[in-house]
Amino acid sequence: ARGIVVGQLSGRFTIIGGGVALVGGVIFTLAMGQPQPQRANSAPRPVAVFVDEAQRHAVALTVNSQGEARPRTQINLVPQVAGRITYVNPDFIEGGFFEAGETLIQIDDADYRLAVTRASAQVAQAQQALAREQAESDLAASEWEELGEGEASALTLREPQLAEARAQLAAAEAALQSARLDLQRTRISALFEGRVRTKNADLGQYVAPGTNLGEVFSTDTVMIRLPLTDHDLSLLGIPVAYNAALSEDGGVPVTLSATIAGQHQEWEGRITRTDSAIDPQTRVLYAIAEVEDPYGAAAQGGSPLAIGLFVEAEIRGREIDGADIIPRNALRGEGSVYVVEEGGTLSVRSVEIIDSNPDRVVLSGGVRGGELVVVSPIRGASNGMRVQTYDDDGEMMAQFSATYDEDPDATASAENDEANADGDAVTSAG
Repeated sequence: ARGIVVGQLSGRFTIIGGGVALVGGVIFTLAMGQPQPQRANSAPRPVAVFVDEAQRHAVALTVNSQGEARPRTQINLVPQVAGRITYVNPDFIEGGFFEAGETLIQIDDADYRLAVTRASAQVAQAQQALAREQAESDLAASEWEELGEGEASALTLREPQLAEARAQLAAAEAALQSARLDLQRTRISALFEGRVRTKNADLGQYVAPGTNLGEVFSTDTVMIRLPLTDHDLSLLGIPVAYNAALSEDGGVPVTLSATIAGQHQEWEGRITRTDSAIDPQTRVLYAIAEVEDPYGAAAQGGSPLAIGLFVEAEIRGREIDGADIIPRNALRGEGSVYVVEEGGTLSVRSVEIIDSNPDRVVLSGGVRGGELVVVSPIRGASNGMRVQTYDDDGEMMAQFSATYDEDPDATASAENDEANADGDAVTSAG
């Protein structure tokens, strides 16, 4: 019985061994039939970039700001005398135009004409009294010369009475002048040419001195207060206490623009002065731009510069004879630029920025005119990185492009590594 059991076990082991050998042969056959892996070249490929050429030429700096158009002169019309309004100028309405000295409102002047008549009568009486006192004074002086002895007193010569008569005449004349002024003040007008902004009184209304009849403003000049930072002042090259009247340039030129009724409009003006102090809240200094005749000459071929309009301002600053200029998309971060050297190597440089806008950056150092700057996105840039350079038309610039050369030693090493890997796989499979 024990022999029979041993024989059965030996047969099972033989079958298991045969199965293991068969599986090993299949694995070996599959491993030999697989394609051999190709090792990638260890040398990094050059990165493709688009470039543009840095320019060097004279440039006029500009400063952009914004502000609201305001009249240089704006007043409230108020009467100096009381009375009922008997006349209102047809142009005394919101938006109406008027001339300097034109009557806008007339107050009933009947009482004031009567006051002038009474004052004139008082002047006549005072003149008569003075003439009488003058005659009596002359008579007293003549009688004293004939009858008197020594020096006559002032009372004897009626000098006090004569002085009083003269004072009474001066008072009467002053009262007449006051009455005439009140009569003139019944006619309300402005001393300047302008427009009506608001109207608060109308025909038949009784008004007292100080009543607000309306608001008017002059149309000779419009002012715009433009906020400027310290950097803006350096670009303009003007002092903090700037006054165009004391300079020879007549003011800094400024172009104002706005969109009205879907149309782009522009007006030319000048910076005439700056505010007397820096704004304590915003820490900016306001410059005053003025546009002459905004409803006339300045509006030729376009729209007038209306009061209350919000405008954009482009102020012409100082000029730089030799400035390096690069496209805005060539600037990386706050002050870095990628420059491509001959042979296709990348140089990361720090630059000094004078001014920038959405289109270009003006530099004072770091990049020279004629050098190529990278304008396309690039990741992981570093000094010495190999790049292939392309211009705007997509043409590769061979002089500034690195080539991809395969390293024979690296290829051979890769083939040996692949052979060793295959041998290891076979061993493992066995």
